[in-house]
Amino acid sequence: MKVCVIGSGYVGLVAGACFAEFGSQIICVDIDENKIENLKKGIIPIFEPGLSDLVKNNVKKNRLHFTTSLKEGVEKSDIIFIAVGTPTGAEGEADLSMVLSVAKEIGKSMNGYKVIVDKSTVPVGTADKVREVISLETKLEFDVVSNPEFLKEGTALDDFMKPERVVVGADSEKAGNMMKELYSPFVLNGNPIIMMSTKSAEITKYACNCFLATKISFANEIANLCDTVGANYEDVRNGMGTDSRIGKKFLYAGIGYGGSCFPKDVRALIKTAKDVGSRIRIIEIVEAVNEAQKTKMLSKIEKHYKNQSLKGKTFAIWGLAFKPGTDDMREAPSIPIINELYKEGAVLKVYDPEAHNTSEIYFKGKVEYKDDAESCLQSADALLLLTEWPEFREPDFDKIKKELNSPVIFDGRNLYKKSLMKKFGFTHYGIGLGN
Repeated sequence: MKVCVIGSGYVGLVAGACFAEFGSQIICVDIDENKIENLKKGIIPIFEPGLSDLVKNNVKKNRLHFTTSLKEGVEKSDIIFIAVGTPTGAEGEADLSMVLSVAKEIGKSMNGYKVIVDKSTVPVGTADKVREVISLETKLEFDVVSNPEFLKEGTALDDFMKPERVVVGADSEKAGNMMKELYSPFVLNGNPIIMMSTKSAEITKYACNCFLATKISFANEIANLCDTVGANYEDVRNGMGTDSRIGKKFLYAGIGYGGSCFPKDVRALIKTAKDVGSRIRIIEIVEAVNEAQKTKMLSKIEKHYKNQSLKGKTFAIWGLAFKPGTDDMREAPSIPIINELYKEGAVLKVYDPEAHNTSEIYFKGKVEYKDDAESCLQSADALLLLTEWPEFREPDFDKIKKELNSPVIFDGRNLYKKSLMKKFGFTHYGIGLGN
């Protein structure tokens, strides 16, 4: 199958590399000349485990190609994926300007029947808009398909190559059959390719992400109640998670969700629903809860220091990225926490295994970057854990206690058990642990 992927960011690059791995001929297009030249050399612009090797391997085997020419990509391909950004607009809406601009250029470049696939996360009705834009540029036959991605940063390759399901919104049998053929090697284990209309597929992506965001915000609300009444949310979570109707995933309490998907998709669905006069009030509350949760740890810090000035206090901070396994800083809870501590005059020594470079745009001049976790601890007044990287799970607590001025840990991800912290003599603050 000959495939063009327009947009070589996170989604586009993962999709292109994975399709190539299963034998398709892939052309990845991007307007950024420097990015394309680096990709040709095997230099990857993002951190995703395994992606660099996958790209290099398929370039070497002549199955994966990179170009800045959209026209070349369209002319040489049967299926064309649009995987450009859809950032949040001024009112929370998904900005479709890049999607529609690409659609226009596709229309101008067509040389025969094409299947154009919306891979970017887009609101309901976008396929119709893409179809309308292309129709103004060509009389050739084409179909527009919605094929939302369900990738988790840190496990994106497995998610793509071993999907739980593939959702395809196709209003044409011909286009639907071509998509089934393209994805058939990915579902040999029997997981389904679910066919539906384009509008249904567009809503499915938002519904999934917003439901998961709701579980997280619900968990945090219950955890906050546990703090107030002196209960232990970890026990509550175990009690809830073993109910098969609820399940164990996305019930962990913490300092809120971040990243490129949940915040953006929640806001976009809220805006879409308002625009059509069908408000989703639950999702509106989910967003408000999450924004408040990001600074919940600050109130614990203020309480610990009895509302004294934080000026001159030194904090060791472990973790900056919004989650482990990625260098993505978009909407990371570390951003408001660190910015507020800096505003209060605190000294901040930070370490993240991958997010040093990507975090500088937010923190440069405000923090002191360290090359390892232990270096942050020296003469710090407390440790803040903001991202649950594996290397933070079983540290040398005796050493931590020795390095810190005071044995205090603010654990924003409930990584350490309360009983263990008591054994080592730490004052430990988590989320929903009754303090």
